[in-house]
Amino acid sequence: MRNILLTMMYDGSHYHGWQIQDNALTVQEVFQSALFKVLGTDVDIKGCSRTDSGVHANMYCVSFRTEHRIPCERLPAAVNNYLPPDIAVLSAREVDEDFHARYSCKGKQYIYKIWNADIRNPFLVGHALHYWYDLDIELMNRAARHMEGCHDFTSFCTLDNREKGDFRRNVSEVSVKKNDDLVIITAQADGFLYNMVRIIVGTLLYVSQKKIFPDDIPEIILAEDRKKAGPTAPPEGLYLNKVYYDL
Repeated sequence: MRNILLTMMYDGSHYHGWQIQDNALTVQEVFQSALFKVLGTDVDIKGCSRTDSGVHANMYCVSFRTEHRIPCERLPAAVNNYLPPDIAVLSAREVDEDFHARYSCKGKQYIYKIWNADIRNPFLVGHALHYWYDLDIELMNRAARHMEGCHDFTSFCTLDNREKGDFRRNVSEVSVKKNDDLVIITAQADGFLYNMVRIIVGTLLYVSQKKIFPDDIPEIILAEDRKKAGPTAPPEGLYLNKVYYDL
């Protein structure tokens, strides 16, 4: 039995997230169907993360066990042959027996794209938030620095039916950069809570609007109250950008 780590990328515009759902098309469903056509049998796929409807991935990792002997260097092309153009397998490699795409992950980096111009960019529709108001990048970065470090991020999490656990996360970077009209917000941490990055983005947009001030961020974190932070930004600007493992 081989344990395979496979890396892919996808445009999430036409999918209801990664994880298989009833009555909704997901990336996992399409990927599993393609993998089945290559391996000839169903396998238990472990995804590195749950991405929501409309969210994209520049790097997404899965692991699975198989007895099939196809060489790893041939696996990406074989699976891509059965995938639609908006999903692509990049690489495959064998890993240790105890490797798990989710639980072996040491950290993730997300980026959020904002098209900050009066006129929309047709090529970024569904791939960046169109935000036409002026953005105060310096003020946003002052607020972002307060989000770095190890904190309880309950205020930056959408609470649903998932079991409440430890909401502390160690955030190594939150930064905002602007290149002409394209703004990129980067968030890197050892892990993220449900909607955490989108709430960070929504909070930073509120900072730019001066509805929240940079020095308010520590109090918002300490409050452990979702109502204290800004809104949840739309999904189309969010990308899972990097996944880190000790390999």
